[in-house]
Amino acid sequence: MRVVIVEDQVLLREGLARLFADGGHVVVATVGDATSLEEILTRDKPDLVVIDVRMPPTYSDEGTRAAREVKDRHPDIGVLVLSQHIETTHAVELVSRAGFGYLLKDRVLEVGEFLATAQRITDGGSALDPKVVSRLLAPATGSPLARLSERERQILELMAEGLTNTAIAQRLVLSERTVEAHVRHVLLKLNIPEAGDGHRRVMAVLTHLRAVPEWS
Repeated sequence: MRVVIVEDQVLLREGLARLFADGGHVVVATVGDATSLEEILTRDKPDLVVIDVRMPPTYSDEGTRAAREVKDRHPDIGVLVLSQHIETTHAVELVSRAGFGYLLKDRVLEVGEFLATAQRITDGGSALDPKVVSRLLAPATGSPLARLSERERQILELMAEGLTNTAIAQRLVLSERTVEAHVRHVLLKLNIPEAGDGHRRVMAVLTHLRAVPEWS
């Protein structure tokens, strides 16, 4: 895949570039802010943009605003947002789009899984960091999430991360048929219609999550 890295911390930017290059991918550009991003996208036609949430000049939400602009103008380009801290508000909005992921920066240390997630996003899938998912799925009083068993909530967390039934079965050391049954129960309990692929499942889950009170 062809990758653009937008990260103001030089060491992390160079580290990400080396990580992708060592994984056999082509890093077409690395920049410290998003001011020239549109020009880069038009010129270099990347498959994936990796972008930090907080960048100059205000170090607030420049990255998520840039990510939204990328998905608005170039919906076929995958976008992977990296964040130092859990910030769920923008994550829920953007992860409902094909080819979007939101990970905490420490996930970069899990190189194999990080690159696999990046490839999934490039291929049109979605991904949410497990810590973000855990916060989103904390059942509020009276929430339909409270109807789920501990195992069903665990399955839902992995669904929201973008994993297929096969990947969930491997992660939890369960049979695929058992996972399929749990997924059916989760969708029924949350009144979410079953969907045909992994991304639509994530969209369905997040559609429900939007009904849960807002997080910071």
